[in-house]
Amino acid sequence: MIAADQAQRSATAPGDSTGKLFVGMDIGGTKTAAVVIDEAGNLGAETLLPTAQGNDGVLNTAEQALIALAEQTGCAVSDFTAAGIGIPGQVDSAHGIVRYAYNLSVQSLNLASLLKERTGVDIAIENDVTAAAVGAAHLMQLNGSVAYINLGTGLSAGIVVDGKPWRGAQGLAGEVGHLPVDPRNRPCPCGQRGCLETVASGSALKAYWPAGGEHPGWVLAAAVADGDADAKLAFDLLVEGAASTVRAMGVVMAPDAVVIGGGLRKIGAPLLDGIRAQLAAWEAESPFLSGFTLSQKLQVLPEGMPAATVGAALSPRV
Repeated sequence: MIAADQAQRSATAPGDSTGKLFVGMDIGGTKTAAVVIDEAGNLGAETLLPTAQGNDGVLNTAEQALIALAEQTGCAVSDFTAAGIGIPGQVDSAHGIVRYAYNLSVQSLNLASLLKERTGVDIAIENDVTAAAVGAAHLMQLNGSVAYINLGTGLSAGIVVDGKPWRGAQGLAGEVGHLPVDPRNRPCPCGQRGCLETVASGSALKAYWPAGGEHPGWVLAAAVADGDADAKLAFDLLVEGAASTVRAMGVVMAPDAVVIGGGLRKIGAPLLDGIRAQLAAWEAESPFLSGFTLSQKLQVLPEGMPAATVGAALSPRV
């Protein structure tokens, strides 16, 4: 078990340990983070690179991350036992293919096979939010079923049951952001209307509160505290949408724990307290809903916890 406080960090190298070394990589639209983890769960070398676009760009970025980690660790790239990669899009984990990763300009890429050809390392790929869900459950030591809700630029979820990801057919499980239930019925880029993502996401926040700039989540809480009425409306919609997302996941899964992750969680206590209060209000109105005790099961991914990279590193083994 990797310590939740990440106290066990070392520049692990084959000369220091006879154990195996794994790489966890999180490929995002603008940056790629990667880390080395040994069998005991110690975190070693880390790297952060800008992500290049397109099939060749993604492959080159992943290869350069492996090279950088090998140099820091003092080994050859081929010494790594395996690498797990979390990446956005529709991920076929069984065949190592990612499709429709639009923020990477990738239509279809056989990432696992092509990267192994380049590096000699066994590669496993996972949807980025599913990887983060696995990492969060592991690092937070959450047992049973876990619903991980990623409040970021978009809205999606990862599902973990007894430490293992629930991917669904074609790896499509967890697309709760495209559940069309919001009565405002706003158009969604997916082609539907009223999706939860149109109220509970960074993109929705920008639409409802354009004065917040490119990263409205960074300044939303302060604007609300200063009495900005438009910011307060956007905040209330975000809370309602996020709580609706927790409720949707809750009544379908009846999870043992619900974890809020993603960039918008950095809004902090106002957001989490608001979501919890909204759930509690709904539970007070509905004996049925109260049985799920969602307001009591809600947690937030701690700041600085590397859930995505750790979950990716675990993916070859789960």
